[in-house]
Amino acid sequence: MYKYIVKRLLLMVPTLLGAAVLVFALLRMVPGDVCEVRMAGTGLYVDQEAIDTCRENLGMNDPYYLQFFDFIAGYVTFDLGESMWTGKPVTYEIGIRFELSLQLAIMATLVAVAVAIPLGVISAIKQNTWIDYFVRAFSIAGIAMPSFWLGILIILGLLITTQAWFGQPWMPPIEYVSVFEDPLANMSQLIWPAVATGYRYSAVATRMTRSALLEVLREDYVRTARAKGLLERVIINRHALKNALLPVVTIIALEFAFLMGGLVVTEQVFNLNGLGKLFVEAVLNHDFTLTQHLVMLVVAIFVLTNLVVDVLYAWLDPRIRYS
Repeated sequence: MYKYIVKRLLLMVPTLLGAAVLVFALLRMVPGDVCEVRMAGTGLYVDQEAIDTCRENLGMNDPYYLQFFDFIAGYVTFDLGESMWTGKPVTYEIGIRFELSLQLAIMATLVAVAVAIPLGVISAIKQNTWIDYFVRAFSIAGIAMPSFWLGILIILGLLITTQAWFGQPWMPPIEYVSVFEDPLANMSQLIWPAVATGYRYSAVATRMTRSALLEVLREDYVRTARAKGLLERVIINRHALKNALLPVVTIIALEFAFLMGGLVVTEQVFNLNGLGKLFVEAVLNHDFTLTQHLVMLVVAIFVLTNLVVDVLYAWLDPRIRYS
């Protein structure tokens, strides 16, 4: 197992390098640059000389191989450079938003797991009963309902409910407070986007849990366990559920990696300044430096998540062994 983990960690290097080459090349193919966007934002006439001076100061006139070398060297020297748009260090721009996005992703994942696995198991056990139909309708509604629309409904519901009960409308706080500073204020802000995102997230996992468990329950070793007279609860928990969770773990892990940078609209609805919003701002401003490092951050999260999933496979299914 240890050799396998070391081997996978070493394979991450060419994967990340390939992603770096791809994102670097694609960004340079996009028309326009940050200097044109910045000068156009002033509303005044700007001559070509001013734009050329801006590009020279930002190093955009350097040969591409030098720009790519600086891009990669930043990870070795732990200096990712400065944002072309704000002029602040990239580590600062990402750091002030990473905690929020990470906490929201973890909370949404916990909500999804807490909802999906019990409902998926119950739906499989009670197949073709009213419970199964209810769970399936609940999951289909979650797939069909966008998380940002559910977020809007949650905010409206909070406003109407608090106005009716307490005589004064209430909505989640706008300013982010770390969970280590004020847990109550932090949870009152992030619990609602976590529920909205987690419900959408759990709908897919619920259907996968149901389908996988139904397939496992038809296996020969489950019939053998029942023939031996084992309790149904023991068969489900000890023999069937772990094997059925393999595809579910994959979906949950990939969704978690996606949540780290893909909650753009949900962040807008709840006024959260996370990595998704930073992604959009960096792309709109043609901030090559910041966009490159944001993409590499998401790629690294996906690669590490896949490694964790592979390790969990061996724990969930004893038949899987890595040599």
